[in-house]
Amino acid sequence: MAGSEAAWQAANLGISVVIHEMRPKVETFAHQTGDLAEMVCSNSFRSDDDEQNAVGLLHWEMRQANGLIMQSADINKLPAGGALAVDREAFAAWVTAKLKAHPNISVQDGEISELPDDGHWIIATGPLTSSALGEAIAAETGKDALAFFDAIAPIIYHDSIDMSKAWMQSRYDKGETEEERTAYLNCPMDKEQYEAFIDALLEADKTEFHEGETATYFDGCLPIEVMAERGRETLRFGPMKPVGLTNPHDPDTKSYAVVQLRRDNKLGTLYNIVGFQTKMKYGAQADVLKTIPGLKNARFARLGGIHRNTFLNSPTLLDDQMRLRSRPHLRFAGQITGVEGYVESAAMGLLAGRMAAAEILGMHVTAPPNTTAMGALITHITGGADAKTFQPMNVNFGLFPPLEGAKSGRRGRKDRYKGYTDRAKLDWAAWLEHSRQNACG
Repeated sequence: MAGSEAAWQAANLGISVVIHEMRPKVETFAHQTGDLAEMVCSNSFRSDDDEQNAVGLLHWEMRQANGLIMQSADINKLPAGGALAVDREAFAAWVTAKLKAHPNISVQDGEISELPDDGHWIIATGPLTSSALGEAIAAETGKDALAFFDAIAPIIYHDSIDMSKAWMQSRYDKGETEEERTAYLNCPMDKEQYEAFIDALLEADKTEFHEGETATYFDGCLPIEVMAERGRETLRFGPMKPVGLTNPHDPDTKSYAVVQLRRDNKLGTLYNIVGFQTKMKYGAQADVLKTIPGLKNARFARLGGIHRNTFLNSPTLLDDQMRLRSRPHLRFAGQITGVEGYVESAAMGLLAGRMAAAEILGMHVTAPPNTTAMGALITHITGGADAKTFQPMNVNFGLFPPLEGAKSGRRGRKDRYKGYTDRAKLDWAAWLEHSRQNACG
């Protein structure tokens, strides 16, 4: 995501860009293709509400900056209620085609295993940095790279789901069209079924870690087993919450818990289980998931899995231009910098691409103000966060400076969030205009 967006932004400013992509020559366990910007964990960009949600605001800022990732998301979107979900294969294919067709961009297949000594480079290796390059980065920084474990959710063939037990409905019927209001597939559980599911989940065989390796998870992508271990009711108040849903097969009975699935492709043949990242071994995973009402005969297009995610202690290592302090010709972008999420990663690529292009053109582009979503993120990773406790972070209004005067915290949350987004849009537009003027003169 970040590398694709960075290349697009720099190329559109007139810079010749070479994208180095190790796939398909060097594969990862999670990727299935050699396409750029392939999505592996989920197909959701989360909320698209640019007035009440920080990630929706980030969508808006990227669209205003001619962001490639958001263009592809809008073209390849799927019904998902108030969220922005995409057909992941079509999404990556579109991004790949656009980048390869750009006159200022070329793509070279093959792994980069050492840090380059000169030139202008952006390292945007995502959550699966190759071992060789990871070792080179660790050797240069002189510090152990921080790491946490990220999990991916399973995907199920729609025609194997029992619709006499499941039904289609978005939570609270959210959406402007019937398609959006029925964007999610729901599998209900009563209390006995839920308790049996939790028991099976806790007893299932899990992935073992290497000796001396401790699993530290990002809270926004916890495996379901870890959530269950924190308390038997945790899942019922998380991804399995039953609120805002009415089972048409039994409308007078309120479900004790509900498992939701979201369409994963435009054809509607594949559905991923929302929030069900898992570290269960494959055999146990299939057995446990088939205990969910409606999934007894489920066929899996992909089972869930877990992988190591390496990232920098960016507040210590990167300057406000996202350059490695010890080797300023190297910029970093994306999840390796300590942002979490597809959109956040692409946003840091957008800034890195623009900053690198400006430097090559002999200009200087300052980071956007921290009153904007992008500015809040880059401020957080390049100095706003405490380096001692630095962990991956999604964009959220807690990263924004407080509102002043009438828009302060004395107002209700809805008004306060609208105040954040109104201020951000004004400041982002001003930053973009200033950047354009610099680029033109």
